[in-house]
Amino acid sequence: MSLREKLRVMVVDDMSTSRGLITQALDAMGIQNIATAADGKSALAALQQSPVHLVISDYNMPEMDGLHLLHYLRSAPATQKTGFLLITGRADPAIINKGKQLGMNNYLPKPFRIEESGRIVERASPTGRL
Repeated sequence: MSLREKLRVMVVDDMSTSRGLITQALDAMGIQNIATAADGKSALAALQQSPVHLVISDYNMPEMDGLHLLHYLRSAPATQKTGFLLITGRADPAIINKGKQLGMNNYLPKPFRIEESGRIVERASPTGRL
């Protein structure tokens, strides 16, 4: 079984269309074990029950944005080493710098191309390759 087949990923985005596009891109890369969540709070609850290798999260979500989710993941022993990829339509340097301070592995600006997302996801994965 290849790493792509073993990798567990969670996609967190409040927009169902965005979740679907990201899930399709992961599927096209051969990643099969994909969970989704519509917001940071439900993602955090699910991740506490069943950690994944990589979280791909939108930045701008109601109640808990992607950076708050990252903060909570890094604070818990079970999820502190989880790869984290932030997706944002606002690649504001303050957001990116805060993400780096919190331990973000990489970010992907919206809109993105599938080819570009594959390289970025690979760099954010726990091993740095797929």
